[in-house]
Amino acid sequence: MDRANALDRVEAILDAVDSEPLPVPVREVWVYGDVALGLDPVERLNVYLTKDLLLGGDSEAGADFEATHGVKGIGQSVSAEWAEAYPDRVRTNGSGHAAPEKCLAAHLLPDDEPIHLEVCNASFEDNVRQRLKGAVARDAYEEILDPRGVCLYAEGQRSDSALKKLRGGELVFPTLSESLSMLGLEADVADEAAETLRGYRAAQSGQTVRGDVV
Repeated sequence: MDRANALDRVEAILDAVDSEPLPVPVREVWVYGDVALGLDPVERLNVYLTKDLLLGGDSEAGADFEATHGVKGIGQSVSAEWAEAYPDRVRTNGSGHAAPEKCLAAHLLPDDEPIHLEVCNASFEDNVRQRLKGAVARDAYEEILDPRGVCLYAEGQRSDSALKKLRGGELVFPTLSESLSMLGLEADVADEAAETLRGYRAAQSGQTVRGDVV
């Protein structure tokens, strides 16, 4: 993606989070990886959303939606109000239940852009550490979450200054292996992990989404 277009997409996501009904409440919006590093073009736009649980679910509306659309979990895992307004954007997991991360992707992202969306109940910084710990324990370095991120929205407030710095390429980050070393990996392990993660990301194409619970 052209860098300017990638950042326009980021701004559109912020606008939607700030003003539109969503499948689930969003508490944080981060970008990480290429776009945070100031690269142009951006091989892949990586966006991280911290979601909140729904409070006061609507079981009656969920039963009605299941009867008409065959989708379970509306009113519990995904907002019934949102689903009724955007039934064409409701997405499910393999068991037929509404999947919050897939619904967010359908609502916020176009189908034809190389964007990866991470959705988790934990903050970006907490999940970076949790994912790193799990990836090292399993020798699954491709599961690492790139720690070089920029927070653009938190607790109902968006950071226009951070977005401006992104547009100006003003932010400076260490290399990926250096960042992983700062999180506690030995230098040789950090180098191997960084190379594995780069190879994994290079093999990805199109739009992808991952839901995570910490």
